[in-house]
Amino acid sequence: MFAAERHRLIGALVDAQGRVTVGELADKFDITKETVRRDLAMLEELSQLRRVHGGAVAVHKASTSEQSLDTRQLQRHDEKLRIARQALALVPAGAASAVIDAGTTTELLAELLTSEPDGRHDDLLVITHAVPIAYRISTGSQLQLEMVGGRVRGLTSAGIGATTLERFAALRPDIAFIGANGIHASFGLSTPDPLEAAVKTAIVRSARRVVALIDSSKLDEETLVRFAGLEEIDTLITDKEPAGPLAAALEQADVEVVVA
Repeated sequence: MFAAERHRLIGALVDAQGRVTVGELADKFDITKETVRRDLAMLEELSQLRRVHGGAVAVHKASTSEQSLDTRQLQRHDEKLRIARQALALVPAGAASAVIDAGTTTELLAELLTSEPDGRHDDLLVITHAVPIAYRISTGSQLQLEMVGGRVRGLTSAGIGATTLERFAALRPDIAFIGANGIHASFGLSTPDPLEAAVKTAIVRSARRVVALIDSSKLDEETLVRFAGLEEIDTLITDKEPAGPLAAALEQADVEVVVA
């Protein structure tokens, strides 16, 4: 096989799998590991992948990579909706309070809350720093709403900064539903932006119960900033059973795992 054809296949494999190892590529193409490393170095120079310890990952797996809300709303919608429906069952009825974090899966939870036919949560106080979620709650239901202010980050339409942090630090809600860009056995829950990570940390620390809504594309992933350890969440709702070290770490941390 010519080198150019091998490079094309390696690039396609990384795009399809998201991650490859040096050993895997050496076995697949019957070449030495040193040749694989040279191939990966060349492909990285062409911006076709990003090298990491032991192999390479797709460019979109960079620790600071983050897509807009509009883009993410089109991705894995069915899986996220199943997760949101499972989360709805955990929302306390009656006079209770719930924080809904910024994100596309959490926004689907807010949408489900506003479309309930029985009004079971009409006395619920929803607390959020996310503009799209606040809009849904304020215009589509009888739910109570408390909007946590701050400077709004354009990419995610979420409040950030000192004002947001101070407000969450002064609250003790019954439950919080949070999102994440990655959940990893040793690194915990993470997100690319430091300012959003600080807000998520404040939410986790404020709530009596923490439920993470994380679709399976983010399992075993690490992004730039860790905002919570596995031991700080009570429940993980996802669409695929975690496996390997992550499954063991979740069990060790006594996290309830719900597969939607």
